[in-house]
Amino acid sequence: MKHVNVKLLYMTQVIIVTTLILAAQGFAGNSWLDKGTQLLKSFGLGTKAGELTIEEIGAGLKEALKVGSQNVVNQLGTTNGFNMDSNIHIPLPGSLNKVKSILDKIGMSYLFENLELKLNRAAEAATPKAKQLFWNAISQMTFQDVKLIYNGPDDAATQYFKEKMTLDLAREMKPVIEDSLSEVGAVRAYDNMIKEYKSIPFVPDVKSNLTGHVIEKGMDGIFYYMAKEEAAIRQNPAKRTTELLRKVFNK
Repeated sequence: MKHVNVKLLYMTQVIIVTTLILAAQGFAGNSWLDKGTQLLKSFGLGTKAGELTIEEIGAGLKEALKVGSQNVVNQLGTTNGFNMDSNIHIPLPGSLNKVKSILDKIGMSYLFENLELKLNRAAEAATPKAKQLFWNAISQMTFQDVKLIYNGPDDAATQYFKEKMTLDLAREMKPVIEDSLSEVGAVRAYDNMIKEYKSIPFVPDVKSNLTGHVIEKGMDGIFYYMAKEEAAIRQNPAKRTTELLRKVFNK
């Protein structure tokens, strides 16, 4: 009997604390739901958060990010995925503006146009190889990461990737971009352009890191459309293509 009373008292205290949390939060948004869920879970009294378990929220969010990254790869990792998209088209580095200006005057602007096309082709070729890096990052998300992203703004996951993964992604993408630039002939086009440029007397020296430029602009393009995909899955029921996504994001 004493054991039963202690257990009853224990559960009563948990219920009272949970109720106070709910009242203090005023039932606003999902933050009170998470606090109550964490408290109950810490006492071993269940994992339900309303109609969703913690595991379902995490699985739903990760599935949404996988869907979004796959859509981005399918869109950008094809011919003209970058080149014909005014939102993410990669221009030549600003440091080559002087080169372009001088070559334009002597009728050799085609070298500039050729190189710019090849930079975009390199980004298009590299995009599919970046998908697994995003999926690895998704699989490594902690419960705390999931909670902050799930309750965050429409681009919370995209901001998470920018903050946590940019350096690692750039490091991993570098050899891919370098290989892609070589494969599409961008380095050769650049060398030819600079050779013609330097044949003109009294022109200043120009240095440019094509690989770094494509990495930076390529990742900008991926993040740009990841943010759009993330917002669409949160806001547009038609984008929730699986039962789990519909369950998690029909708030």
